[in-house]
Amino acid sequence: MDAVRARAVPAADVNSGELVRLARKEEGLTLAQLGELTGYSAAQVSRYERGISPLTDVTVLRRFADALGIPPQVLGLTPQRDIRHGQVIGPTTAYPRLPAPRVASTAREDGEDPVRRRQLLANLAVTAAAAAGAPILPSASPPVNEAALGELLVGRVRDAMLGLHHDITVPSATALHTEMSRALTDFHACRYTSLAVRLPRLIAAGHAHAAGSDSTDHGALLAQSYLLATRILIKLDEQQLGWLAADRARQTAEAADDPLLVAEAARQLAVLARKANWHDQALSIALAAADHPGLRGGGPDHAAERGLLIQSAAYTAARAGDAAGMRELTDEAAAIAKDLGGTTLRRDHGGGFSPTTVQLHRISAEDSAGDPSTALAAARAVAPHNLPSVERRARYYTDIAAAFGRWGRRDECIRALLAAEHHAPEESHTRPAVKTLVSGLLVSGKTTTELRGLAARVGVLI
Repeated sequence: MDAVRARAVPAADVNSGELVRLARKEEGLTLAQLGELTGYSAAQVSRYERGISPLTDVTVLRRFADALGIPPQVLGLTPQRDIRHGQVIGPTTAYPRLPAPRVASTAREDGEDPVRRRQLLANLAVTAAAAAGAPILPSASPPVNEAALGELLVGRVRDAMLGLHHDITVPSATALHTEMSRALTDFHACRYTSLAVRLPRLIAAGHAHAAGSDSTDHGALLAQSYLLATRILIKLDEQQLGWLAADRARQTAEAADDPLLVAEAARQLAVLARKANWHDQALSIALAAADHPGLRGGGPDHAAERGLLIQSAAYTAARAGDAAGMRELTDEAAAIAKDLGGTTLRRDHGGGFSPTTVQLHRISAEDSAGDPSTALAAARAVAPHNLPSVERRARYYTDIAAAFGRWGRRDECIRALLAAEHHAPEESHTRPAVKTLVSGLLVSGKTTTELRGLAARVGVLI
């Protein structure tokens, strides 16, 4: 330990994780023993030491410095700040700027077609009438222009979050559980027309009832509503509103004292951080949540949520260019899924967790790491009919399309996009990711009748 203590500053080629590993070895501690001292699992300590999970958070660094007796400056820390009258005295830093939204504003702007918007609202009114008393059936009339449905869905969710929901019929407290189940069914079936009715009124109802006598139960329902809102906003690349929804989900989940909902809120925050290219922060959020005592030692759902968080971290590692770290974390998630016996758990939060869904994530992770051939090899190990929902099957075909597109195999890319559209038309016609793929195909080579038709349906100008 003297060698570590003697360092005034770390060597240029030695990172914080390596310094922690050297100090642990010199103290004769195992990974598990250091984990007990710092509050992390042996696996998480190992990830910190090897740099798979970035060791950059000041609180985490101080835990290791205190446990191993490492001088703070060796890990790039300042001495502990003074605490006066219960307040920490020290400099503050500004919050990072949020990324710009990628989805067009839903408000009326110059050039917006008022006829199209009226048609959408009229069709939504029909859907609302149907949704008031019964589940939405697959045969319900779609909007005139599904390509614009995402704008309307985002606008109605935004208005509900801001309390601007004068046209929303708020269901009774006793009907909320049923309404939540129907909204989740709409999401899994990619029925966005119906979801544009149910989700805003769930948010409005959650706020209306959360202050009642059974506030804990309704608080959990409100957290679920905001988690669902976050997932749809992420799909639609509406990041700024997604941050707000995810933070509200976190706050309401913590108030409801539900560790599973708190963990799922952390997973959504990690996804948003990843989409903003804050890879270190995304890894730290996901892996710290996976290692939280509230999840460890729980039942199968708790283990599945840990797997979802580790799986999310794997995808972030891929986006950061760390293919080896991605594969190690994906294998860790796969081992958890295998230990759970192959049963699909957490269907309503994370799209389900099972060996098959881990393999589904492996497709997009390998492609993001820059290896489309390995991504397609992973896809061959997935039987789409074994995926737990229409939404997951649409994800499967869209991920395959992205891999084919990266590889320059245009015909296969188009066929995969058409398969995704067949399974989930509203999903395909709404998602910016699909629009981007189609736009790329239009400008990168010869167009076909099939491609031009798909472009028209998703709202991409030819």
